[in-house]
Amino acid sequence: MHQRLRNDYGLVVQKEIVREIIKELDPVGVQARSSKRLWRREYRAKGPNYIWHIDGYDKLKPFGFCIHGGIDGYSRSILWLEVGCTNNNPEIIANYFTDCIRQIGGVPRIVRTDAGTENISVAGIQRFLRSGTEDAFSGEKSSLYGRSVSNQRIEAWWSFLKKSNASWWIDFFKDMRDEGVFCDHDPIHVDCLRFCFMPLIQQALHTVAKQWNLHNIRPSHNAESPSGRPDILYFVPSWTDTRDYMTEVDLDDIDIIEDVCCDRTSPTHCSDECRELVDIIMQEQHLQIPTNAQEARDLFVDLVYHIENT
Repeated sequence: MHQRLRNDYGLVVQKEIVREIIKELDPVGVQARSSKRLWRREYRAKGPNYIWHIDGYDKLKPFGFCIHGGIDGYSRSILWLEVGCTNNNPEIIANYFTDCIRQIGGVPRIVRTDAGTENISVAGIQRFLRSGTEDAFSGEKSSLYGRSVSNQRIEAWWSFLKKSNASWWIDFFKDMRDEGVFCDHDPIHVDCLRFCFMPLIQQALHTVAKQWNLHNIRPSHNAESPSGRPDILYFVPSWTDTRDYMTEVDLDDIDIIEDVCCDRTSPTHCSDECRELVDIIMQEQHLQIPTNAQEARDLFVDLVYHIENT
């Protein structure tokens, strides 16, 4: 308020005077803020597969790794957590989505995404598969766009991922860059880093998702967000007196969708040219696929050395 008075109205007023005036005009609001009891809209989802939240996580993007995930709004069960070369290609995002619906045999009632072009294919798939339903969110209404702050389930989960896993990788790659081992502006370095580390990051992500889905969520003040283990809340809806809102799909439709909307040919690790060169070097130098971060770092150094000195 002090800044608004100064910037919008040209009034230079002491902060203490502003505080006293607000206290007189809005004592209830001041008391609520002082006691940290601001009321916020509570999140609501009726049951598993009622709404999925989909989003990308780009904190590792400066090093060439783009993470993408989907979470069930009711159970908070992680549906997929994948790492790839990009989060901007709609066909790559469609790969993750169709893999999940093929695995569970259906789609949710609603899919919630950011209003980015990378989500166009997912929205089209969701609306097509929900076009024959007769509920309030059939067809066009089954895919919702919104700001990142509105996609709260997945946005909140990214903070957990950063604390539990992503921060370690960020620090590890920053150390490599600060030591002069890795140059994030060199495409050869980025490709080699992907080749060496992407399988390890993917394995770590699967472990994080599995541990999350099996951990116990404590009760909260929001009765609409049940406590319990995400996998149990997702797969056993009767445990919380609700039902599964999944819309079953025909697998033949999924085959058609994959042909039209998905891209299974894009490299998942590094470029095809880099992969051919790396395979030759590893065979000639008898190098092994790494099983941990230190081995991956050593392999990266060897590959870059042989490529730059070939």
